Amino acid sequence: MSKVHANISIFVPHLGCPNMCSFCNQRYIARTDEIPDEKAVISAVETAKKSKNYNAENTEIAFFGGSFTAIEKEYMLRLLSAAHKFVLEKSVAGIRISTRPDAINDEILETLKKYGVTAIELGAQSMCDDVLALNKRGHTVNDVINSSCLIKEYGFSLGLQMMTGLYGSNDEKDVYTAKEIVKLKPDTVRIYPTIVLQNTDLANLWCSGAYTPQTLEDAVKLAAKLLLLFKEQNINVIRTGLHTIDTEKYVAGPWHPSFKELCDAEIFYNKAISLLEKQGNYTVFVHPSNISKMIGQKRSNIANLRELGFNCEVKPDITLGEYDLKVLRM
Repeated sequence: MSKVHANISIFVPHLGCPNMCSFCNQRYIARTDEIPDEKAVISAVETAKKSKNYNAENTEIAFFGGSFTAIEKEYMLRLLSAAHKFVLEKSVAGIRISTRPDAINDEILETLKKYGVTAIELGAQSMCDDVLALNKRGHTVNDVINSSCLIKEYGFSLGLQMMTGLYGSNDEKDVYTAKEIVKLKPDTVRIYPTIVLQNTDLANLWCSGAYTPQTLEDAVKLAAKLLLLFKEQNINVIRTGLHTIDTEKYVAGPWHPSFKELCDAEIFYNKAISLLEKQGNYTVFVHPSNISKMIGQKRSNIANLRELGFNCEVKPDITLGEYDLKVLRM
């Protein structure tokens, strides 16, 4: 099974970003308009450390929500200093930051290394220049490639974030993006289906009929395919779907509070279909942690298999891997 990763997330809402992407309203995603200071960093870590299941070895302080390396330098260093102390005392494994591909250079990386940053995530979003331009990203595919290579040269863990269903994109382009990301050999990936929020250019495009978001079903099917693509390349997908949104600001798009569970259920359903042959009664074995995923939400997988003539009982097998299953005809 893949290693569990945990973040102590500090949101720096939309600071430092030189433009507003078509889909972006970070204040609604982060659900805060507050700008964190050193005390907020310390408080977040101390609160997390009190958790019963806290594990310092797999937990990072993570600065998300904006373009961290593009914010005012003095402010960035104050946040890093507050976080670095917890790295030095080994209360956390390191510091993770999220930034733009065009906000990385040698000087920035040397500073991040000095303050204990261990992982850098780039918001690549797409590896198609036409899609980047349409969504007003303000950077190019070459920026993603060059920054990724530089980050790896400095010894940081590289994370890349991609979005599916962007304005001007489609399944073919999204799969292409995933394959181009694989070539950069990141350590981690995040997959975010595009959600339409109020007060964004994308909301205007949606209202005018120029943009049609993915349906939830289509987003799940595509993300399931991408999860397996990255899995086959031993790239750890640490997030699939947004953590949360302000539902009052939600306009359209495939948001679901258990999006990753839906994707996992889709993977197990497809694998079961590929192994089941003649109609009849079967026992399907999966790792104990995957029983609910094989069953599906509201037992949807079991019900759909039954409609096809396959009566399946799901049982645990601790020897099976993350997306493995085996079937036994009864």
